[in-house]
Amino acid sequence: MKKTTIIILSIVGFLAAAAVLILLLTRESAPTVESDETQTSAVDLAPVSEIVGATGTVSSAQSALLTWKTSGIVAGTYFEVGDTVQAGDVLAELDPGSLSPLDIIARAELVAARKALDNLLASQTRSALAFQSVETARQALEDARSPVIDQSSALQAVAEAEKAVADADRRLKTLTAPVSRAALDQAQANLVLKEKKLADNQEMIDRIQKKLNKRDDQYRPWESRRRYRQIMDGLEMQRIQLQIDYENSLQRYKNLKSPPDPVEVALAEAELLEAQASLVDAERALQRIADGSSPADLALLEAQLADARREYARLKDGPAVQDIAAAEARVAAAQSTLEKSRLIAPFNGTISDVISQPNDLVSPGTPAFRLDDLSSLSVDVGVSEIDINLVKTGQPVILTFDAILARQYNGRVVEVSPVGTVSQGIVDFMIRVELTDPDSAVRPGMTAAVEIIVRQPAEALAPNQVLEDGKFSDRDGGRSES
Repeated sequence: MKKTTIIILSIVGFLAAAAVLILLLTRESAPTVESDETQTSAVDLAPVSEIVGATGTVSSAQSALLTWKTSGIVAGTYFEVGDTVQAGDVLAELDPGSLSPLDIIARAELVAARKALDNLLASQTRSALAFQSVETARQALEDARSPVIDQSSALQAVAEAEKAVADADRRLKTLTAPVSRAALDQAQANLVLKEKKLADNQEMIDRIQKKLNKRDDQYRPWESRRRYRQIMDGLEMQRIQLQIDYENSLQRYKNLKSPPDPVEVALAEAELLEAQASLVDAERALQRIADGSSPADLALLEAQLADARREYARLKDGPAVQDIAAAEARVAAAQSTLEKSRLIAPFNGTISDVISQPNDLVSPGTPAFRLDDLSSLSVDVGVSEIDINLVKTGQPVILTFDAILARQYNGRVVEVSPVGTVSQGIVDFMIRVELTDPDSAVRPGMTAAVEIIVRQPAEALAPNQVLEDGKFSDRDGGRSES
């Protein structure tokens, strides 16, 4: 083994010596080329950046394929492709007559569950009313034991009843009392006076109207059409008031001459009788309070207070919390079953596909609508484990699309997956890029070429000319002989 090693080292040494000898001979035999001109090239400072490239598919901020949750016939769809909807909007619903028996039973169950919940919640109101009844009964018992306040109220009630009797008696006497000759003569004189004032006013109006009908050249120097018009306006207003006064006087005179209306007399008599009965009741109540409450009255009030307290003790705690929770859960379950017959938008977005149509027969899982939130667009791409540590959130991104020619879009890295995925022995990390300047040309589903700028541009030496095949070539494509 040692001998073999020595032989190998000898061969290697020989080959190295031969190579050095050939190199020296080549240098000596090579002709020396001298040039009168030395070629120079300017050096520029050009920006250099590092990027990580990948491809991915555009997706919306949120997307959902809405499917039916129960069987039935579609009664109507209320939105079309491209329509904007709000969360909670009803997109479509099934014909109630086509629902399964379980769905129909759920409708009745919802009514019963809501009624049970209302009854539980109403018990809280009953508790408050029971407490109010206790206070009322307690106050009544205290008033009966100490009737000072009741006596004052009773005296006031008697005074009010006496005044009502006096007013009703006066109205009845006014209706039934005979009219004196003096009152009738006075009413007639007032009527004649009002009639004369009305006639004088009308005469004055006629005179002024004649003056207004004259031509301007017929007016005397002190006359004016404008002045006559002002006088006419005042007389017209005065005539309206005089007409009202005349009609009132005429009605009063007729009333005095005519016998009283039997209906009005009957009403006045009934009003007087009612007022007299109220006065009797008020006087009796005052007498009863003045005498004080009897033992029987006090015993009755005490029993009423005890009953009110027992009822309040039964209702004061209200329904148990778990009972209310169970009733609310029952309502929610029935409501959830009924909502299966309707499709409701889960978020704000745009209808991107309408699959179900009116009169379609559907079953659970049948697609109906696709809803996309186009308020922001993003691209998910896979970055290899070699480059992943270069990628950070917030880094700028340049995106291009095969479907959009001669246009670049900007974006930024918004999410970097901390865990990689293995596919066919290759480890990739998912990166999410958000477009910062999308327009209507960019649509979900498009393929995007993504260039993540992982390092901002730095200045590096870049000659204006480079040596290609023994000749200097300008960066613009021109060449010069060396």
